[in-house]
Amino acid sequence: MVGGIEAVLDKSARWGFVPGWIRLAWWRRQLPRIADWERRFRPMSDAELRKASLGLRYRARSGEPLFRLAPEAFALVREAARRTVGMRPYEVQLLGGLALCHRTIIEMQTGEGKTLVATLPLYLYGLLGRGCHLATVNDYLARRDAEWMGPIYQLLGLSVGVIQTGMSAAERRRAYACDITYGTAREFGFDFLRDRLRSRAESGPFSLTGAVPNEHQATGRAGADGWTPMQRPPFFALVDEADSVLIDEARTPLILASPSPEADPAELACFQWSAQAAGQFQPEIDYLQDPKDRSVSLTEAGRAKVRRLDKSASLGGLSLPKMYAFVERAIYVREHFHRDQHFVVQDGEIVLVDEFTGRLADGRRWQEGIHQAVEAKEGLPVRQGTGQAARITVQDFFLRYPHLAGMTGTAQDAAWEFRWIYGCPVVVIPPNRPVIRQEWPAKVFGTSEAKWAAIVEEVRSLSAAGRPVLIGVRSIDKSEHLSRLLTAAGIPHQVLHAMREEEEAQIIAQAGQAGRVTVATNMAGRGTDIRLGPGAAERGGLHVIAAEMHEARRIDRQLAGRAGRQGDPGSFRQFAALDDELLELGFGKAEARQWADRGREHPGLTGMSLRLFRKAQRRAERRHYRMRKLLLWRERRRAQTQRRLGLDPYLDMPQ
Repeated sequence: MVGGIEAVLDKSARWGFVPGWIRLAWWRRQLPRIADWERRFRPMSDAELRKASLGLRYRARSGEPLFRLAPEAFALVREAARRTVGMRPYEVQLLGGLALCHRTIIEMQTGEGKTLVATLPLYLYGLLGRGCHLATVNDYLARRDAEWMGPIYQLLGLSVGVIQTGMSAAERRRAYACDITYGTAREFGFDFLRDRLRSRAESGPFSLTGAVPNEHQATGRAGADGWTPMQRPPFFALVDEADSVLIDEARTPLILASPSPEADPAELACFQWSAQAAGQFQPEIDYLQDPKDRSVSLTEAGRAKVRRLDKSASLGGLSLPKMYAFVERAIYVREHFHRDQHFVVQDGEIVLVDEFTGRLADGRRWQEGIHQAVEAKEGLPVRQGTGQAARITVQDFFLRYPHLAGMTGTAQDAAWEFRWIYGCPVVVIPPNRPVIRQEWPAKVFGTSEAKWAAIVEEVRSLSAAGRPVLIGVRSIDKSEHLSRLLTAAGIPHQVLHAMREEEEAQIIAQAGQAGRVTVATNMAGRGTDIRLGPGAAERGGLHVIAAEMHEARRIDRQLAGRAGRQGDPGSFRQFAALDDELLELGFGKAEARQWADRGREHPGLTGMSLRLFRKAQRRAERRHYRMRKLLLWRERRRAQTQRRLGLDPYLDMPQ
């Protein structure tokens, strides 16, 4: 009878309409049981602890409900973590782990130990041996977390693997065969598409009767030729930095490229020609921009100019409508795709920079001719475009998992979207220690030059007082610009951006030392734990300067969260200028130009609040939300059509 009541209460804790505090109150009732089990495990040897874990695994695979095993499982992880990595999960971390077992997105403050929290649900679901995936934002964090937490799983008899970019199919297959697999969301998604493609090649057309092409994909057994899918059927996915993966990255589908038909030499030449001609077209006269989607369309005067421009014989017989489209694309790229901000050039190739993580996105290419237009703008050889062999949206990929959960430091701002798309309510886990971070008044300047000068002065005074300082910027070029200003002012500092990724661990490890100054892009905004060095706390802790506001407030909160971890002292200040890029993104070029002109009249400190910038930020967030919603709607309609026609919605791409 008691077990039946517990089952009902446990199910009620999953309901999205139940307030978070009620669910937390129910999960808190499990804490004494976990403590009781922990006292029983404490005197056991490592061998006895492993034997207890194997016994728990047997019970789980025999059909005993996981919610009954949770207190015992969490106690085992707690004791194993204490012995192997020297950390014992706090009660609030146990609450977070319990929440993650109930299809929930948890919000935990920076420094509260989300990496350790993840081991609790991963171990519990890993007992079933069906494969658990922890998806994070980059290879560095996946490798770090797998190596760091691996001894816990190994002591308890579970295997752990990690997926990294560049691994062979055999290495990936071994990693996916483990009980727990760490990797990035993109690698997991691309491996699903690769399996799907290979399965199609082995078994023929897609079957309407299931979500997978054949029985080998569903069971993980080898086919007639000995081929085995890399991944097993989806079971449990835990998404680290859930708002970044499930929301920010969801604006772009995962696309597996295929060689496209031989490109028309005339079209390749037109990319070069239009890139050279784009600078001759004037806004509002030759072309117009839609402030909502920033698209470019030629006016009648612009089309007339296209007809008048000299054209080489290499353009062949391209029609005028095609030339108009090439010029519009070239103008759009010239306006909105900037070197060392949206991309870098490495070894003669364009490499994208992920705007949310600040890292290089190797292997990714822009679609619809944008990548070729950027190559032409930068004076590089224009390479042949690629087709689409397979595609899936981030939303559809993670919705395939019957058990899904996530964790991040900034979930509340996107709570409605998490619930609507993924069916995951958001629960805020209280901090282990009160947050004492101070938020200093924001400073708004008329011009960027005045803003950068004020930032340098604030850094000078704080570093001289022995406080560590972290300055967050949006792009590589801004980080290099600020670095030059600091050097001219005689302020020693370190710079962290995508071109210095190999030095990341060393730079972050030193960022909390007294008097240290670090300039960083968004690489220092997620998954990094800056620990204070000796004497830094007594001087006021880490001071974080946000040199610019981002398109999403969540990213600003992530940067601010680098300071004041685990009850440490710290402070944060936001800087802004009336010619910042955010105003153009939110209001369009015309209104942004008016604000910039007003700022040039009064370049110094304006006394304005951040209200104007918050409004621009909200507009940018709404635009991104509409893009995600439209993408999801289009993909689902396309998938329904493909299924009705007997086609695979992930592989059969409409032409």
